[in-house]
Amino acid sequence: MHKQLMETTISGAIVRSFTAKLERNLAVDVAVIGAGPSGLVAAHDLARAGFRVAIFESKLAPGGGTWGGGMMMNEVVVQDDAAAILHEFGITTVELGNGYHTLDSVEMASGLIFGARRAGAVIFNAMCAEDVVIHDGVVSGVVINWNPIRRLEMHVDPLVVVSRALVDGTGHPSEIVAKVVNKAGMRIDSPTGGIVGEKPMWMADGERTTVENTKRLCPGLYASGMAANNVQGGFRMGPIFGGMLKSGRKVARLIAEDLAP
Repeated sequence: MHKQLMETTISGAIVRSFTAKLERNLAVDVAVIGAGPSGLVAAHDLARAGFRVAIFESKLAPGGGTWGGGMMMNEVVVQDDAAAILHEFGITTVELGNGYHTLDSVEMASGLIFGARRAGAVIFNAMCAEDVVIHDGVVSGVVINWNPIRRLEMHVDPLVVVSRALVDGTGHPSEIVAKVVNKAGMRIDSPTGGIVGEKPMWMADGERTTVENTKRLCPGLYASGMAANNVQGGFRMGPIFGGMLKSGRKVARLIAEDLAP
């Protein structure tokens, strides 16, 4: 009897705690899709500023492409000004000179995750965005489901999270913007009114344009990181992450300004 009670208590505690957490985040100020470096920095800054922020990450482990470093060598590079952002999270870097730092990619990923969570952002992993919510021409939320359901192609109806701002932090494919453009037929702030597409590797220009291309694309919708570069036609940059971190900080600032009373 005691063993049964213990097992029931543990399972019940998980179910009740998780469902309460999900219910509290069915209406948020900001929904961030993708827990890569730009999304985590944005969520951290916005939560610290007092906004209700939820992150939805399709993979089991948040962190985006950070974990593997460069070709599975778990070191990455950032610039001086981006290193300062990492230091705010308590993440250590090693100065190389010439304006660059190296750091352990596992420490970076785990530090950004913990920093966003400690600031108050809530992270839901293994959840994907099936669709967006649009009310009168304004992107007003996201349609969520478990990622294994999507991968198994099971016909299971999703749930909806409404938001005042939605951030596409899905990386190279810009999954959320693609839904707004291709499915809803909305024009966005880009050279073509749609997704231009990512260019080949050019680290210096890619780092610059990642921040430059971070913007509000239409009412309620923003893009950061490589999603922003893909939308605007920027170059990719590989295992240097300064632009990602600065993009997350920029999109948080833009959203905070737009949502201010």
